[in-house]
Amino acid sequence: EVQLQASGGGLVQAGGFLTLSCAFSGFTFDDYTVGWIRQAPGKEREGVSCMNSIYSTTYNEDFVKGRFTMSTDNAKNTAYLHMNSLKPEDTAVYYCTAACTFVSGIFEYMFWGQGTMVTVSS
Repeated sequence: EVQLQASGGGLVQAGGFLTLSCAFSGFTFDDYTVGWIRQAPGKEREGVSCMNSIYSTTYNEDFVKGRFTMSTDNAKNTAYLHMNSLKPEDTAVYYCTAACTFVSGIFEYMFWGQGTMVTVSS
């Protein structure tokens, strides 16, 4: 059974940084890609990033613009989203996903888990 659990959210001031963690089980990086989506209050979910099995990551450049990076710890079956220069508009619930694709601006995924709330104050 595929399970994903995001953690690490919290309240941060604009310009600050935060690292989110995604602990997963039921698969490995060799099986599925891993990525992140987010949902701001009152808005639709949007793709943030998707990392494939050769650790190449596609980011949503509409808003990431070099501020976020993904990394992984294979031994711990954990993926991370390192977020810098945070803005109030980054406020959202962040979810990690598995079996994601991010092609031509379209983000799709098969699995997702509980999210973690990120609040960026101005």
